This record gives sequence, structure tokens and C-alpha cells, in this order.
Amino acid sequence: MIAAAMSTMRQQLRDNAVAIISLVVALTALGYNTWRNERTEHNRNVRTAAFEVLSRLAELERVVFLAQYDRDTKAGSPRAGWTYVLEIRDLAGLEPQPLPARAAELQQIWGANWEGLGRDEETAVTRIDDAIGRLREATLATLRSLR
Repeated sequence: MIAAAMSTMRQQLRDNAVAIISLVVALTALGYNTWRNERTEHNRNVRTAAFEVLSRLAELERVVFLAQYDRDTKAGSPRAGWTYVLEIRDLAGLEPQPLPARAAELQQIWGANWEGLGRDEETAVTRIDDAIGRLREATLATLRSLR
């Protein structure tokens, strides 16, 4: 009886081999497609946030240069700078490391040095510009690493 059941099972597998193989291929393809879609969406989100970070970094740098070199208190307002720094921090939080750490570093350096902008001494602008540069390089490296 057991031999007959095994024979019947083998026969059923043989008769339905194409259907079983098709099912395995379909499930594998569905799994891969789902994984690929998730990966693509993740990369798209990282890419969009990274471009926004780069854009805000350029705007922050503009504020820094206007405050330091043009002594423009309206366009080079530290309040506008704080807005960009906080926005950059929030956007970097959507990115993989080291961007959130670099953004936190920028916030810390901005907080310690923004009052020094517009003075003859260049220490504050150098520190802030270096922090902006480090975050920019980390952002570009993140973009290059996307697959």
C-alpha cells in the first residue's frame, strides 16, 4: 500500500512537473521583483534627499559668504542660516550614515560659530565652511554608492 502511494505521488509529480516548475519560477520572480522595487524606491528616496541636502548646503554657504564678505545682514542673516542648518539636519536624517553624523556636526559648528560671521577674523567662516565641505563630500559619496 505504501509502495502504491509512493508510486502515485511520483506519477503525480511527473505529470505536474511543468506546473510545479512554473510555480517555483513565478514565486522566485515575484520575490525578486518585490525586492528590486523596494531597493529602487530606497535609492530614489536617498537620491532625492541627497540632492535636497546639496541644494540647502549651497544656500547655507551663500548665507555664510554674504554675512562674512558682503556684510549683508538681510541676505546673510544668521536666522536664515539656522533655518538651513536645521533643514539639512532633518533631510540628512533620511540618509544612511555618515550623513546624519556630519549634519549634527554642522549644526554644532554653526551653533558655536555663527556669531563670528561678519567679523574681520576668518576663523568662524573657515570652521563653518569646512563642516559644509565635509557634509557635501559625504553626500556625494552616498550618491556614488547607490546601485
